[in-house]
Amino acid sequence: VAVLAGAGIVVHVGHTDADAAVCHAAFAAGASVLTHVHNAHRRFAARDPGPAGVALTRPGVLVTMIADGVHLAPETEAVVAAAAGERLALITDAIAAAGAGDGDVAFGDLTVHVRDGAARLDDERLAGSVTTMDASVRRLVARGVPLAASVHAATAAPARAVPEADVGRLAPGAPADITVLDDELRVIRTLVGGREAFAAG
Repeated sequence: VAVLAGAGIVVHVGHTDADAAVCHAAFAAGASVLTHVHNAHRRFAARDPGPAGVALTRPGVLVTMIADGVHLAPETEAVVAAAAGERLALITDAIAAAGAGDGDVAFGDLTVHVRDGAARLDDERLAGSVTTMDASVRRLVARGVPLAASVHAATAAPARAVPEADVGRLAPGAPADITVLDDELRVIRTLVGGREAFAAG
C-alpha cells in the first residue's frame, strides 16, 4: 500500500476479509478509499468491525456506497450517510444492464439475471448494480439526507478519489461537465465540456 500510494496511486480497501487491525494498517500506509461499504468485504460485527467500521472512524477515508435499494437496507444507508458525512461518495457499481430493465445479460463468462432492480448470478449473489447516479441521489434524499449533501456525495466527494483537482466542482476554468436535474431529481440535461450531450424531450 505504501509503495502504491507513494507512486500517486489511489488505494482502495475492499473485496477483502481483512480484520480491523489490517485495515487500520492499510489506511495508515496510505489507502484512502473504502470500496462499497458493507459489500464484498468482512461484515461489521460488534467486536469485529472490519473494513466498514474502521473506515467510518478514520477522518481522511472516503467511504463509497451503493445506494440502489438492493445492496443495503434503507437504515444502513442512513447510518452510513450520518457516520461518513462529507466523506460519503455515491457509486453505482453499475454493469452494462443499467437502465435496461429485467432480463438476462452476459457479464464476461457469466450470465447475470436482472429482476426487480437487482442483478444476480445463478447462485443469487449480487453481480453489480443496475442503478443510475440520479436514482442514487434520489434514494439518499429519501433517507433524509439533505439535497446539498446528497449532491455532494455524487460529485465533489467521489472527485476526491481522482488525482485531477478540477473534477467534481463548478468553477471558472473547471471542466463544464454538468448534469441538470428537475425538481424531482430526474435528469433533464447533460453537458460535457460545456456542450449539450443530452436534453430530455
